Amino acid sequence: MTFAISPADAVLVDAHVHVFTRDMPLIPNPRHSPDYSFTVEQLLGTMDSHGVHYAVIAAASPWGDYNDYVIASLGKSARLRGTVIVEPSTEKVVLDHMHAAGIRGVRLPFISLDRLPDLDSWDYRKFLRRLVDLDWHVHVHLDGPRLPEVLPALQRSGVKIVVDHIGRPDPVAGIDSEGFQAMLRAIEEGRTWVKLSGAYRLGANARECAQALCREAGHERLMWASDCPFVGAESTMSYPAAIDWLVDTIADPTIRRRVFGDTALRFYFS
Repeated sequence: MTFAISPADAVLVDAHVHVFTRDMPLIPNPRHSPDYSFTVEQLLGTMDSHGVHYAVIAAASPWGDYNDYVIASLGKSARLRGTVIVEPSTEKVVLDHMHAAGIRGVRLPFISLDRLPDLDSWDYRKFLRRLVDLDWHVHVHLDGPRLPEVLPALQRSGVKIVVDHIGRPDPVAGIDSEGFQAMLRAIEEGRTWVKLSGAYRLGANARECAQALCREAGHERLMWASDCPFVGAESTMSYPAAIDWLVDTIADPTIRRRVFGDTALRFYFS
């Protein structure tokens, strides 16, 4: 069943999508290796077909710091913003050029790492300060049990934090896990947001965790995202299903409106 988007959900912002072409260079041993293209033109067509007004293109780990297509895509429409993957040694002049193109944050694809970097090192402290000065955010992609290993240092840096995919909660402990509780504490500090996205990847407690975030952290810190084009789950997931999931998860239309669009609109497009 596809739920209709009501007038209360007037502005839809998809806070996490990917675009790529099949000939883009993949990093060694990528988590996913798509054998097809999902272009910015296809993205804009998908948005139009589902009444989505704006979207944020998230850099994806299979292509590492090859940000060329993401940045080029932002030039196709004022309805788009993006994040990039870059090395912490990246100079401010490079980041400034990216900002002018519509980039608003750096994705940290730490989920692929066996050993997490030292965020208190000089390289990272300098890098995070540059992001603070740009008013960018770090876009954290990490399994929930390891969030307590990175959130304190990120909080100390003063950078804004956006946590991917409901914090990828522990599939057993869920809201009672230390990772989930660390995420709640970070939100309370005032510079952390969470994307309600990727539930189809997370297991049975994804909805419970999303509802707990809405209840305990406040809906003004939550942003809906589809994770389109659902790399690795293309045959079982669809764009309408991503919309339906949030409608079914958040019953209150006023709260749902904020999560569907208002918060992300202010965060990425104001």
